[in-house]
Amino acid sequence: MSAKTFDLGPGYKISRVIRGGWQLAGGHGAIDGNQAVADLIATFDAGIWTYDCADIYTGVEELIGAARLRLADERGLDAAARMKVHTKLVPDLERLATISRNYIRGIVDQSLLRLKTERLDLVQFHWWDYAQPRYVEAMGWLDELRCEGKVHNLGTTNFDTPRLAEILAAGIPVVSQQLQYSVLDQRPAHSLAAVAKTNGVSFLCYGSVAGGFLSEKWLGVAEPTTPLENRSLVKYKLIIDDFGGWDLFQQMLRALKSVGDRHRADIATIASAWVLEQPRVAAVIVGARNQAHALANANIMDIELDADDRARIAAVIAQGAGIEGDVYALERDRHGRHGSIMHYNLNAGRV
Repeated sequence: MSAKTFDLGPGYKISRVIRGGWQLAGGHGAIDGNQAVADLIATFDAGIWTYDCADIYTGVEELIGAARLRLADERGLDAAARMKVHTKLVPDLERLATISRNYIRGIVDQSLLRLKTERLDLVQFHWWDYAQPRYVEAMGWLDELRCEGKVHNLGTTNFDTPRLAEILAAGIPVVSQQLQYSVLDQRPAHSLAAVAKTNGVSFLCYGSVAGGFLSEKWLGVAEPTTPLENRSLVKYKLIIDDFGGWDLFQQMLRALKSVGDRHRADIATIASAWVLEQPRVAAVIVGARNQAHALANANIMDIELDADDRARIAAVIAQGAGIEGDVYALERDRHGRHGSIMHYNLNAGRV
């Protein structure tokens, strides 16, 4: 494995930085479709040729599909084939009790149409409520689609340790799990990492810059008050609170800035580079608002942290209590601080 690529599965290679698609869904401002497609291709040219999206990200699969078509038209089918696209399949909370093979097949077919392809590179499955126990059955239906050739690889999103182990024990060939991982949140390093190692599952990590909080913008700034600008900031401010509060967060920013100065890199780049070198991590998923951001994100793959860099960051982490529980446990509690801000039925009326 080189520093810039990772073999996620047999014959399937990805870039170690993945272009996130959430910001293209419009939650961070109006989207110019033509410019978005141009920016996606600029990301490709910068060396980030793997993309992340979801059936519930409004309009994003279509934009990536348009970028794939433009690559094929302008540079040929070989160039378009180098673009790897990971999508998520997120059944609505209200559909879990009655989920069916046809429902799963319908979402996959919809993603194939939007992404302008005959086979999805990776489908990452999410399940909102473990009280509805049919997630293994649903993964089995996805595996049927893999055997049919409509899906190349299967992954999961935000499953905890016992449920991921249950899916694996059922013989589902999971190659990856998408999850939140950062210098503020090391929940994946606990029990889940051991199960992943035993079964050859790799991590695709979002949240490495905590929605933008891990940046120079917030260094030396007073703790923000509500309301915050968007739901992403609300989500990651809760993580900062649980990490140890604003003062400890500022210590982390100062440590990352110190490391970044040595590498001539910004705080966000160092924060993502730290995640990228953690055990079981295949790639980090980072957003980009424009072409300049895409070029900066590509630099993550060039950073090589040394023992002193790691020690500076670890010293701050050691001062906090750490985020409690298994992966996504806090967010899955619909009545808790974290779970109450989630949207659970984003496919309603769309399939």
